[in-house]
Amino acid sequence: MAPPAQSQRSPSPSQPSGKGEVSDLKIQLRQLAGSRAPGTDDTKRDLFKKVISYMTIGIDVSSVFSEMVMCSATSDIVLKKMCYLYVGNYAKHNPDLALLTINFLQRDCKDEDPMIRGLALRSLCSLGVANLVEYLVGPLNNGLKDGNSYVRMVAAVGVLKLYHISVSTCLDADFPDLLKHLMLKDKDAQVVANCLTSLQEIWSLEASKSEEAARDRESLLSKPIVYYFLNRIKEFNEWAQCIVLELVSKYVPTDSEEIFDIMNLLEDRLHHANGAVVLATIKVFLHMTLSMADVHQQVYERIKAPLLTLVSSGSSEQSYAVLSHLHLLVMRAPFIFSSDYKHFYCQYNEPFYVKKLKLEMLTSVANESNTYEIVTELCEYVANVDIPMARESIRAVGKIALQQYDVNAIVDRLLQFLEMEKEHVTAETLVLVKDLLRKYPQWSHDCIAVVGNISSKNVQEPRAKAALIWMLGEYAQDMQDSPYILESLIENWEEEHSAEVRLHLLTAVIKCFFRRPPETQKALGAALAAGLADFHQDVHDRALFYYRLLTYDISVAEKIVNPPKQAVSVFADTQSSEMKDRIFDEFNSLSVVYQKPSYMFTDKEHRGPFAFSEELGNLSIETEPADNDAVSAPRIEANDKELLLSTSEKEEILGYGTNGSAYNAPSYNSATTTGGSQGHLDLVSLDQPSTAFTNASSAMDELFGLGMPAVPGSVLLLNAKATIDSNPFQQKWRQLPVSLSQDISIDPRGVAAMTNPQALAQHMQNYSIHCVASGGQAPNFKFFLFAQKAEEPSAYLVECVINSSSCKVQLKIKADDQSTSQAFSDLFQAALSKFGLS
Repeated sequence: MAPPAQSQRSPSPSQPSGKGEVSDLKIQLRQLAGSRAPGTDDTKRDLFKKVISYMTIGIDVSSVFSEMVMCSATSDIVLKKMCYLYVGNYAKHNPDLALLTINFLQRDCKDEDPMIRGLALRSLCSLGVANLVEYLVGPLNNGLKDGNSYVRMVAAVGVLKLYHISVSTCLDADFPDLLKHLMLKDKDAQVVANCLTSLQEIWSLEASKSEEAARDRESLLSKPIVYYFLNRIKEFNEWAQCIVLELVSKYVPTDSEEIFDIMNLLEDRLHHANGAVVLATIKVFLHMTLSMADVHQQVYERIKAPLLTLVSSGSSEQSYAVLSHLHLLVMRAPFIFSSDYKHFYCQYNEPFYVKKLKLEMLTSVANESNTYEIVTELCEYVANVDIPMARESIRAVGKIALQQYDVNAIVDRLLQFLEMEKEHVTAETLVLVKDLLRKYPQWSHDCIAVVGNISSKNVQEPRAKAALIWMLGEYAQDMQDSPYILESLIENWEEEHSAEVRLHLLTAVIKCFFRRPPETQKALGAALAAGLADFHQDVHDRALFYYRLLTYDISVAEKIVNPPKQAVSVFADTQSSEMKDRIFDEFNSLSVVYQKPSYMFTDKEHRGPFAFSEELGNLSIETEPADNDAVSAPRIEANDKELLLSTSEKEEILGYGTNGSAYNAPSYNSATTTGGSQGHLDLVSLDQPSTAFTNASSAMDELFGLGMPAVPGSVLLLNAKATIDSNPFQQKWRQLPVSLSQDISIDPRGVAAMTNPQALAQHMQNYSIHCVASGGQAPNFKFFLFAQKAEEPSAYLVECVINSSSCKVQLKIKADDQSTSQAFSDLFQAALSKFGLS
């Protein structure tokens, strides 16, 4: 029968020309099934390509399954591959269709062509249908004994696939023993490597269940097997070599002679073109010589050249991976790499992540002999148009200075940066000058002379402004305009959104007061008044502490706030030595690239607080929570600005005082003072102020001009009858920005009541806060809640995530009127705190 005529429709496989396209394919494939006419295979190829193309772009072509199977009766290897690809895609999700493939796949497993036998066996093992495992045992047995190495290689991996489908079937057929025999006897290196990979995974998973499997796993680390792999290592391809080297790194030699034998055997692997092989070999060398200090140092010298060669060759991604491992070694032995610092100079065409890592390495290898050259190079980077690069370069110069290498020249360089009049350069330099003054106070005269010329109006970044304010307070006696600069900053208190800056401003002004009282008295009074009225809890508490301290005894306050300073000798390291050792133990893995042990990014309990998606997803709407409905997503933290409210917006919730505190701040109206006996003031008392405190407060109010009335509080009222459907809620949730994000604790009795999550929804409804959706399962529960202000359309949307194991609650609040977010948060927390107590 002649091949059918080609369709007149568009031959483009990317877009079907109509609804009948798949039906036309089905008819044409059925006509070609069993045809032996010349050119049939070419026509089949064209049709198969269309089917695969449609399948790739998401069009359902499962209706032609039987026709595809029927057309697979051919010796054309290309048609076979496309058919296996199609079958593997649809059969794993449809067991009924998979059953249709068994016969032709089993038939192909006996084909004369070894390539077809291997492909058919791979497809058969990839079906992943538990009900069909009995059809895998025979072909796998035959495959492990096949005369062709490709088929044996596929069968070795097929055993592992069978194990994951049905453990009992795999073990009952004694496949692990067959793999072990094949691993030790087969002549083909790739077959041996596949057997090793499968056995390692199977025995590792079975070791916790079976002592025999644990012994078998340990047998892989026996001397005969390790030497067997080492003697054949040159026969393996790159990735198989990595598997063998990883196994060898776990082997414990009996004596130093054996260590040297292994290292001599692997010496040439250090010159391999593949970076993974080189790193795996280095891991073997480093781990085996840990107990031999002298040899271990020689290993560093030996591996230095191969690593530096890898850094300068290959892609940026490979360079970064190798640099990450080199950085780990540099931190452990910086003196060995100090003479090779020029290898870590940045190239203009390198991506930023590579440059940043190189800067870290330059700071690590800096010593007395190379500091001048390194700092000179870093100063060139400071003028870079790439702002992040310039920032990192300044930080690198500062780190070197803090290591006490050539401090004189470095301080001069840093002060020159302040004269460049670039905002980002000035900001980073100010932060570093502050740290330098903490360690080298003898340089204060030179530094303050330059810093004093910088206008605070030209410094906008919070960290830099905080550093400048710290210097204004710490060296107020050396900076003539210090009190007046601080006073101007306090006048703009409401415009300063960073809590860090406001905290530094409070401390700086009180330090300045102790050094220059007449000029700073007014500024201190204004700062305390603004701080006590601040809605950021830390700022409010610090201002209250200073106020009570000054009220108690000014001399005591000076000793506490402004004690004699000692130079900081060592700054805290971001990583402990124990952490670095754990990363070193996981050399040649992602732990080195991430700079953290594997458990910190693989174990769920170390991934931080449970977080959910911004979307509602499949959460049930006012029904019992469904399983597996929580989707992980990054947390959104509120910035300082979002946490701030103006003084006029303070709220008193359920009898709580200013700021939601459990105590009342002192009254600032001197007319309310009463007489009484004098006595010492309890600075940390949470009770009502005593008579002595009232009199002292009156004096301080008069001194600093704090005789102002307390701001009256107001209660936020909610609409008890407010309602909203899930769809409008979800739409509103997407539109509104996050007003407030907080982590709080919940009473354990409330956690105990979480056995019925709907109880929380009913409890919050008593406070006019309504549950829109809920979900999750222990220990993490998630609620979306809604509330509305009384007599106003202003709404509050809440995402509440409760971790019952840690008694922690993560709140995310969105509001139409963001100025009342804090008041609503206080109300919400007060209601939540009573859950489970009645």
